[in-house]
Amino acid sequence: MNAPSLSEAETVSVSRLKYFLAGMRGIFSLPAFILMTSFIGFSAFAAESGIARNEAMFMTFIIWALPAKLILVGMMSSGASLVACFIAVTLSSIRMMPMVASLVPEMRNDKTPTWLLIILSHFVAVTAWVYSMGQFKYVPRVARTAYFAGFGITLVTVNTLLVGLCYGLVTKFPPLVAGVLFFLTPIYFLTSIWATGRQSVVKIAFVIGVLAGPLLAVLMPGFDILVAGLGGGTVAYLIDRFFIRGRKAIANRETAA
Repeated sequence: MNAPSLSEAETVSVSRLKYFLAGMRGIFSLPAFILMTSFIGFSAFAAESGIARNEAMFMTFIIWALPAKLILVGMMSSGASLVACFIAVTLSSIRMMPMVASLVPEMRNDKTPTWLLIILSHFVAVTAWVYSMGQFKYVPRVARTAYFAGFGITLVTVNTLLVGLCYGLVTKFPPLVAGVLFFLTPIYFLTSIWATGRQSVVKIAFVIGVLAGPLLAVLMPGFDILVAGLGGGTVAYLIDRFFIRGRKAIANRETAA
């Protein structure tokens, strides 16, 4: 007697579960490992700054992006007001908007509900964005939201628990070790963003940001990320639009003629 066949809906459901579990396995990847080492460093920073264990865990799960948490802890330690902390964290998190805008079209389909994309946008940060953009080419579009959910939810949950477990222990690390743990993440981010940049405008913006960032940090402390992001991105777009693509268009017309 033949076994009953699965309906189309059941097949899609099984496929999504398969890719959700595949996304969860991304926690064993190099990007996830590097991020976890950075969160170990964050737990030491939080402990030394007088932030309680439960507060550090709450920050990790709710704010998620590591730079924003570092800004918040630093401002709390300096005695800044709640409004000032809110504005600083918000400005820091604005940099996630282009990541969300580029990631969502890669994983949505005609049947993807908006509420699901809004929830998943919480888990978008540099590691999740870089890793997912690199893996989506191996994942069917219908299963990409499940894949990203598996990776993002697991990444946030594991790092939240890691901050709680390591809190207080890492204060015994030598300062040099703690510094190395923090430094691994920006190094990985820089190399990964360059390697995954598919368009010339991305690499132009990257170069402008690397060159302008340190200068703006001296000239406009507190607003350097915002100005470098908006200004550098605008300049990169103009260069790509009028010089690189413009020259290609002229060359194509000359070839056709």
